[in-house]
Amino acid sequence: MGSVAVVTDSNSGISQAEAKELGVWVLPMPFYIDGKLYFEDINLTQEEFYKLLENDADISTSMPSPGDVTDLWDKLLKDFDEVVYIPMSSGLSSSCQTAVMLAEDYDGRVQVVNNQRISITQRRSVMDALELTEFGKGAAEIKQILEDQKFESSIYITVDTLKYLKKGGRVTPAAAALGTLLKIKPVLTIQGEKLDAFAKARAMKQAKQIMIQSMKNDLINRFGDSEATGCTVHLDGAYTKDEAAAMKFKAEIEKEFSGAVEMIMTPLSLSVSCHIGPGALAIGCSRIMKI
Repeated sequence: MGSVAVVTDSNSGISQAEAKELGVWVLPMPFYIDGKLYFEDINLTQEEFYKLLENDADISTSMPSPGDVTDLWDKLLKDFDEVVYIPMSSGLSSSCQTAVMLAEDYDGRVQVVNNQRISITQRRSVMDALELTEFGKGAAEIKQILEDQKFESSIYITVDTLKYLKKGGRVTPAAAALGTLLKIKPVLTIQGEKLDAFAKARAMKQAKQIMIQSMKNDLINRFGDSEATGCTVHLDGAYTKDEAAAMKFKAEIEKEFSGAVEMIMTPLSLSVSCHIGPGALAIGCSRIMKI
């Protein structure tokens, strides 16, 4: 079996530096901020982004240009036989459908994985793809395996402020004003394609408890975790801006799950962060891959 390059986008939360360590390639997501074009982790750091966001800069997300996508594929195909590209969920962006169309010109050498994931679950798909290359799987096989297991994941996320959900039109101004007054922390969920409302909490402490309990329920009732079967999932966390709060949440999660899982806590991609703002916390799981 020939060599396979694994490519994703920065929505996976994988930085350019980490990509080099892992041996994958990450297409940076573009942003227009006050009319100027930026690329995540290229000429826009997390710190710079949040400073601009909190100063009410005009920020709009975009998707990698077709030329940037195919230029990277063309470069990799000089050294690799095939490419597996794992973009963000097609339910959250049109970049996946665009990549699928672009791949039609590559005679099967480029396989685009549409497995409805983003952030920490998308990252796990990348890690799974890397593992599959080590097993000698080809690009088409990797695509099939990842898509067959695409809904075997779960994410819960809470936000610290309703400002950015209001700005993006996900909550009405009246609801945002009332929610702010009552200190409501909405809990959102991603179960496949879309970001949906899940629950409402009256404080961040309660929101974290809801997320942890919901994940426990998923692990037992959906993924079949038990003392007999052991852990069947990867459990991970993510956050926006506030690393100290994120590390505290990580410790709380690990205590609740009694060390049964090894988890990572990573910053959320900026494409997600601009819609939910600083201070957000998330917990997610992905079923351990079956080959």
